[in-house]
Amino acid sequence: MASTKDTAGVNIARKIIDHYKFERLSETFQTTPVYFKTIQDQEIKLLFINQKIIETQFVTDFFNPQLLVLVSKHKSVSGIPTLSVHTPGNLAQAEFGGTPRKVSISPASAMKDALLEMVKLREEIGLNYEVSYECTHHGPSLDVPSMFAELGSSPKQWKDVKAAEIVAHAVMVAATKQSRYPTVLGIGGPHYNAKFTRIATSTQTAFGHIIPKYAIPQVDGEMVEQCVERTLEKVELAIMDWKGIKGVYKNKLISALGEINLPIKKV
Repeated sequence: MASTKDTAGVNIARKIIDHYKFERLSETFQTTPVYFKTIQDQEIKLLFINQKIIETQFVTDFFNPQLLVLVSKHKSVSGIPTLSVHTPGNLAQAEFGGTPRKVSISPASAMKDALLEMVKLREEIGLNYEVSYECTHHGPSLDVPSMFAELGSSPKQWKDVKAAEIVAHAVMVAATKQSRYPTVLGIGGPHYNAKFTRIATSTQTAFGHIIPKYAIPQVDGEMVEQCVERTLEKVELAIMDWKGIKGVYKNKLISALGEINLPIKKV
């Protein structure tokens, strides 16, 4: 799904349609044609919506997918060229779409497959972009496995067709590969967690929800448990970015993880 208001999202969607020869259906959604492709017995629909991509809480009123991939621009003050993946949802209040204190179901293996493909293709064509997990943030908060695949972080990158092509291929791998990796919850560190990204790209580990350092003060045991329960795969342990967590919150987190019997690994 892409927003017609989003240059990067439209560019990524167009690359998907062109490279994978999606069929344009007579069916429409929000007055825009729906595109369709069957790959390895997976029926894939590509939709365009007219709202901002974070304001799509309504989408499951119309569709109940096995996996929802939202392709979009990524914006940051730094403007660093970045390809990223993350699960949507709100660890606290809903400032940018979605529902307060509700996260979407995290498809950890699909996100890892997209991340690995981004790294591989970036290196193959020599594109000078960062590839990273982002933490769980912004809407929508959905009851289906949902992930963002983003291109950023400024208008220059949103128009970069080579980068859009990489995201398009990564999205299709996520939608069709159906991998299953050992899955963990990530806690601590910055919005873009380089440690967690390195672990995912160098081991079999996949991250589902990631709770960043800045959100920890607003996260309680109930929210930690929700992040574990609302992950598609079984979460085997919590990996904690130990230096990326303020000391005052460490015992609280350890106690919350102990309540749900989730083992801890410090990195």
